[in-house]
Amino acid sequence: MRPNHFQRAGSTVLALGAVVTLAACSSGTTTAADSTTSTTAAIQAGPRVAVSYDGGVQVLDAATLETIADFDSEDYTRLNLAGDGRNVMVTTSKGFQVLDTAAGTTDAPQLTDTLFEAEKAGHVVRHSGKTILYADGTSDTTIFDTAALESSDGLPEVESIPGVEAHHGVSIVLEDGTFLTTVGNANGRTGIEVRNAAGAVIARNDQCPGVHGEGTAQNEIVVFGCENGVLVYDKGEITELDAPDQPYGRTGNAYVSETSPLVVGDYKNDADAEGSLLQAVTVIDTVAKTLEVVQMPDGAEYTWRGVSRGPDDKAYIIGTDGAVHVFDPETREFTASYPVIGEWEGPGEYQDAHPGISVTGDTAYVTEPDTDSIHAVDLTTGDVIVSSELDVTPNEFVAVTD
Repeated sequence: MRPNHFQRAGSTVLALGAVVTLAACSSGTTTAADSTTSTTAAIQAGPRVAVSYDGGVQVLDAATLETIADFDSEDYTRLNLAGDGRNVMVTTSKGFQVLDTAAGTTDAPQLTDTLFEAEKAGHVVRHSGKTILYADGTSDTTIFDTAALESSDGLPEVESIPGVEAHHGVSIVLEDGTFLTTVGNANGRTGIEVRNAAGAVIARNDQCPGVHGEGTAQNEIVVFGCENGVLVYDKGEITELDAPDQPYGRTGNAYVSETSPLVVGDYKNDADAEGSLLQAVTVIDTVAKTLEVVQMPDGAEYTWRGVSRGPDDKAYIIGTDGAVHVFDPETREFTASYPVIGEWEGPGEYQDAHPGISVTGDTAYVTEPDTDSIHAVDLTTGDVIVSSELDVTPNEFVAVTD
């Protein structure tokens, strides 16, 4: 057990040896041993898309979907936005490594030497100008000012909050310094704890089995998923919202818009079901404190990777039928369907490459691992505006808006 208190600490920067070769220069064959990377297309200022694959990470021009940089990395990495419109956190076995996509500039992307060390690096949360990193191996939380990542030479100053018992968890800090974190240990996860800016516990709930995922809705109302519903934290109070299916009705991921009080969650009501495919979503009204389950359209299933909030606070879901389904949480209805990719089957393991969606502005980016492709969809019309076949099989990805 370790004490619950705040401490300010620095983190280690490791030299990882990534080398960028510009498009104007010659580039040879690279190996994981020398971590050499290449840039393959002329660089234009604008948004970027970062894509992980088995053994590396590519950065694409979001307008053309051409590859502009390719970096060697580990066999399986996860990607999360840092929150500054430029950098991406690459989750590796050593911690959170910073990928500078150079979005909005003509600079070459860089897989930097900057590493936030973490034992079993896990969730990344962005909120109110802060980026929050969680280490599952220790349950430590690392917090820094998001803007400082770009302005600092190396790691920014960080605040470290030691964990108590290690578990797969997540934390968030609100504008007034209120700190919310999951509670659990090696035997399971049970709920959340809330501390004020001075570190004193002001609320706690241990009736959330398998707590997983976090989302902050309008007015800083926070939702955590449970295997029997969700927890809603609102101004010092925690409310339990039961799923309609008991004892098992799991929401494990919350898809939020900070301009909407309505949270869209994934939903699973069969604890013994194999695979990752899901057939329904939840709508959590954080003001009315209600939870409703809505079935997906006939013939369409999805995974945790296939949901993103977008224009008009709607949710956009890439289904196994190959279409992007538009869901309006206000009406609880699916309002449109845009064919984009071929039909696909669910992954054997959740980490396996399978279609995902990432929305920025009026554009949705959809991956199609079966064809090593990525597509950009205009959400105002439903038209595919550009497609690109990659020389790798895309796994995780994020769209980065400058």
